[in-house]
Amino acid sequence: MEVSLSNKTAVAILNWNGINFLKEFVPVLLKNTDKNIADIWVIDNGSTDESVSFLKNTFPEIKLVPLDKNYGFAEGYNKGLSQINAKYYLLLNSDIEVTHKWLEPLLELMENNPNIAICSPKLLDYKKRDHFEYAGAAGGYIDKYGYPFCRGRIFENIEKDMGQYDNLTECMWVSGAALMIRSELYNKVGGFDDAFFAHQEEIDLCWRLQNLGYKIVCEPKSHVFHIGGGTLEKGNPRKTYYNFRNSLFLIKKNLPQGQRRRSLFMRFFLDGIATVRMIFQGLPKDAVAVVKAYFHFWIKLGEMKKKRKLIKPKKTKYLKGFYNKSIVFQNFITKKENFRDLGI
Repeated sequence: MEVSLSNKTAVAILNWNGINFLKEFVPVLLKNTDKNIADIWVIDNGSTDESVSFLKNTFPEIKLVPLDKNYGFAEGYNKGLSQINAKYYLLLNSDIEVTHKWLEPLLELMENNPNIAICSPKLLDYKKRDHFEYAGAAGGYIDKYGYPFCRGRIFENIEKDMGQYDNLTECMWVSGAALMIRSELYNKVGGFDDAFFAHQEEIDLCWRLQNLGYKIVCEPKSHVFHIGGGTLEKGNPRKTYYNFRNSLFLIKKNLPQGQRRRSLFMRFFLDGIATVRMIFQGLPKDAVAVVKAYFHFWIKLGEMKKKRKLIKPKKTKYLKGFYNKSIVFQNFITKKENFRDLGI
């Protein structure tokens, strides 16, 4: 596939002190990415390691956007991408191993389907390569109480990839670990919401674009391997904080009024149970993180209300990938551990 220089894709890696990932995965990325259709960019989020000098000395063909400090995932990408001119942005985590011809199916899909705003490859686990990866698997969904899950992953239950989700499908969201978006639309909606800082900002972005009538798609013809937890490892209380707080942001910003009130009420109840459970599991720091998440959610309530007025949320019955049931109930009570068991 040939693409004119003005229409090239910008594969943009947001890096923060990730020199080890850069050393391991940049050579693979360069080997498997056709330079005629894409440029490789690294947006450096104020790293204090040797990331920038390493890239300049070892891979001069990579384009650099240095930022003065760590702005987090959301604002870091917003600031970095504002300095990049391309038809498509392909956001790629530094801890991802791409595969042969990984980019071509995504680009072909976008070129042939102008109503698709965002697409993503299938995410597989770097360490357990025949299994889906937690962050996005084969496309994301969200339940009526704002809990995200995926084709191939419900909470901690991660499925083996046996080709069961190899059909092209619309979904609610795809992981920001490997996300391709039309630059025109990214800029039109203002990119990521800076208030999220990190985690679930891609769900918010996908939701806003669905409200405008665009499609979000996972393209399984392309797959990549993701380590996950490169910046905030699993089990870090900060990750717990961002996941709980940002999930509440999603509900407040994007759900229509009647549903929003019911969902928030149930979230208070369910998250309260989760917090008590954390205490009994010997995870007091995570329990405190949930309390902080709610405290800061209430502080930001007015800001989220103003943003919701600008969004004008659609009724969820018009959204692809919105699961109008409780995934908590389906998983923990009825013991449905695989996505196919949900009957979606």
